[in-house]
Amino acid sequence: MKPARLAVLGIAILSGGAAALMMGRGAPPPVLAPVPPATTVAMSDVLVAAGDLPLGQTLRAGDLRWQPWPAEAVPPGFIKRADAPGAIEEATGSMARNAFLAGEPIRREKLIKANGSGFMSAILPSGMRAVAISIDTRGATSAGGFILPNDRVDVLRTVSGGEESLTETILGNIRVLAIGQTIQERGGEKVVAGETATLELTPAQAETVTLAQKTGQISLALRSLADAQGADPMREGRDSGLTVVRYGVPKQAARP
Repeated sequence: MKPARLAVLGIAILSGGAAALMMGRGAPPPVLAPVPPATTVAMSDVLVAAGDLPLGQTLRAGDLRWQPWPAEAVPPGFIKRADAPGAIEEATGSMARNAFLAGEPIRREKLIKANGSGFMSAILPSGMRAVAISIDTRGATSAGGFILPNDRVDVLRTVSGGEESLTETILGNIRVLAIGQTIQERGGEKVVAGETATLELTPAQAETVTLAQKTGQISLALRSLADAQGADPMREGRDSGLTVVRYGVPKQAARP
C-alpha cells in the first residue's frame, strides 16, 4: 500500500477514535444561573380576637391572641406586641363597644372599661343620651317590627284633635340602640320584638322626643342603608311641611 493511502487511513482512524472518546464522555453539564437569596418579610405581632366577640361582651384573656402581621402593613391604631407587651392583660375586663370577628385586629377605641357601670352607658358615645320610647309590639309604630338595633330611623309624631290629625317628622336619621332588651341581632334573627325602642339622641333631641311623647303618638320610620349618612338629624324634616288628615283624607300643609 502506498504511503499516501496509509497516511489518509491513519488520520481517519485517529479522528474516529477521538469522536468515539468524546461521545463516551457525554456532553458537558449546563451552566445553572445563580439562585437569588429569598426575601425575608419583617413580621410584627398584632393583637386580634381569638374568636367572634359580640357587642357588649366582657373580654377574658382567652378572647385575645397575638397574630403575626407584615410589619409594613400594620396601620396606625393596631395594638403591636412590641409597643404593648401586656396588652392582653390590660384589655381583660374591658367591654366590646363593637362586635369583632375571629382574627380581626383589636383597636383601643372599640373597647371600654365599664368600671361597674351598666352596658348601655358604657357603649353610649360621649355627649349622647339614650331615650326609650314606647312602641306597638305588633309593629304598628315600628315599620312592622322589622327595625333592629343599629338601624337608622326617622321619628314621627302624630297629634289627633277633633276632626284633624297632624303628622310631622320631628327627627331624622336617628340610631336605634336597642329594641326591648335586645341590643343586637343574634343568630340570624330577622325580627326583634319589644315594647320599647331606645334611641341615641343629643340632649336637645331628647327634650324634643320626651315632649312629643306627651303631646302625641310616636312612630318610627325605617331608613334605607343608602340613606344612613343623610342630612343633619336636627334639621331633617323641618322643611317638608305637615301631613294633615281631615275627614280621613291626608293632605300636605305648610309648617307654621
